[in-house]
Amino acid sequence: MSTVGPIAAVNRTRRVLLAQNVKIANTHWTRLRGLMGTTQSTFHPGQALWIVPCRGIHTIAMRFPLDLLYLDRYSRVVHLEEDVKPWRFAAIKLRAASVLELPPGTIQRSGTGVGDKIEIATANQPEGIAA
Repeated sequence: MSTVGPIAAVNRTRRVLLAQNVKIANTHWTRLRGLMGTTQSTFHPGQALWIVPCRGIHTIAMRFPLDLLYLDRYSRVVHLEEDVKPWRFAAIKLRAASVLELPPGTIQRSGTGVGDKIEIATANQPEGIAA
């Protein structure tokens, strides 16, 4: 997984911070591995994994559930899934260009919905964004 300094995910539509520590999986190996081997205690609120490119994920060998945001090439939410349990295959969405994996409960707490614009950028918390 690669990162270029601290990266954050912000729901621009709702002006809410989704995660202040986003890791990027953008190679074949990091996309395949995903969060396998990660523990729930280290993947707490504020953490995320952005898988690019991606149209669907699996939770094989996972130890905890995930919230998923499927983003199109314009970073708009085209599909979401809450509390996806371990050892499952999530939906494949052809309109998706990437998937943002978040701790369970993030979607509900943030009010994120289909059509929302998500910004993934350097973690300088923009003015007016709720943490």
